[in-house]
Amino acid sequence: MLFSSSVFLFLFLPIVLILYFNPIVKNRIYRNIILLVASLFFYAWGEPVFVLLMVASIVVNWLIGLAMAGSSRKKTWLVLSVVWNLSLMFVFKYLTFVLSNVELLLHRNIADIEISLPLGISFFTFQILSYIFDLYYGNTKVQKNCYKFALYVSMFPQLVAGPIVRYEQIAYEIDHRQENMEDFSLGMTRFVYGLGKKVLLSNYMGTIADNMFYLSGNSNLSAASAWLGGIAYTLQIYYDFSGYSDMAIGLGRMFGFHFLENFNYPYVSKSITEFWRRWHMSLSSWFRDYVYIPLGGSREGVWKTYRNTFIVWLLTGIWHGANWTFIVWGLGYFVLLCVERLGGWTKGVRYVGHIYTMAAVILLWVVFRADSLSLAGRYIAQMFGAGGSFWDNTAAECLSGSYVMLTLAVVFSCPVIRWIADKLKLQEQSRKNIAAIAAVPLFLLCIAKCMSSSYNPFIYFNF
Repeated sequence: MLFSSSVFLFLFLPIVLILYFNPIVKNRIYRNIILLVASLFFYAWGEPVFVLLMVASIVVNWLIGLAMAGSSRKKTWLVLSVVWNLSLMFVFKYLTFVLSNVELLLHRNIADIEISLPLGISFFTFQILSYIFDLYYGNTKVQKNCYKFALYVSMFPQLVAGPIVRYEQIAYEIDHRQENMEDFSLGMTRFVYGLGKKVLLSNYMGTIADNMFYLSGNSNLSAASAWLGGIAYTLQIYYDFSGYSDMAIGLGRMFGFHFLENFNYPYVSKSITEFWRRWHMSLSSWFRDYVYIPLGGSREGVWKTYRNTFIVWLLTGIWHGANWTFIVWGLGYFVLLCVERLGGWTKGVRYVGHIYTMAAVILLWVVFRADSLSLAGRYIAQMFGAGGSFWDNTAAECLSGSYVMLTLAVVFSCPVIRWIADKLKLQEQSRKNIAAIAAVPLFLLCIAKCMSSSYNPFIYFNF
């Protein structure tokens, strides 16, 4: 069920809100149960079979958490949880990929297996593992109530595409949150702006990107067309994913939960290091806290630092999907981060850092978007003139018909609204009021667009 679908906007969400905020239902237990049932229904709507897998994983990890809390053999239970969770991810997400590569090496057919990918398995698995790791390190207390743990894992606002919420961040709010009109208003406003990112900007950029990538695989693109496609996808994935995060954070706020931010205008970054402090922050911090630091971080010498960085970025690529393109994408960032660590060669020259960062990000998004490494190589080659020309009619037609939307997409990927508000010296309450008022026509525009558009799932639903 998409947040931008009519079923969600006009049936599911209104019904859940009516039940949740019913004056008769003021007891926290009942409200949590309503939210849990709604979340399981939300997941079952798109995954009627795999909802049982998620429930099984919730129960198994809850039991492991209980056992770990009262045991002197915490590491044994930790290993058991890691093996269970990663085995599920391997079977459903990576087994087909591994078998296909083994078949290529052996030049023989091993087995014809088609395994469907459970929606959001990478997200809820990492969320569960963060709870288990925090229990092991003593950073959080065990949740003894199964339905509360199930609510933490399955909460529908952030279930299928993040942000990855840690248990300690919302443990208090599960029992003691105080819903109020201000939070509800701020949450609804945030949801509408996220919806606008998705249906007005991301989907439009996606049309351009899909067209260019299709043409690249079947003909020769000019360098200008190839760069336009790369830029369009760069904008598409930002508005798609940050839009979903905005909607998730907004929905959580409406129900009294305060999720941490997941994006902070990553395309204004002046280095790759800064970019990953601003992009998908919940995933970056997850790998930092549960992989990089336990391996020793940067405390044990230069070569171990590079080793730890390599492991993190290899795993980051693998986490995103079962394809060599994702692995190369992750290792590409490893190389760039190592180069930056060697010296601040982009410092001291104005704009050089930003230009280099965005060029690298765009090129790596091309690898990320491509169906195979060969197609990624073909596309990147065309970006540098292998298509035979710098300019063609495809680029001209794209710019003439889309320059307004491209300009808006570039502008709003920067904190321009914040800059304007700062220049005008607007107080915090004035900013909130203006945002809430502007959300009304924006929502109507989004609804009109949703009604006239075809099915456009979020990109990160695939991960």
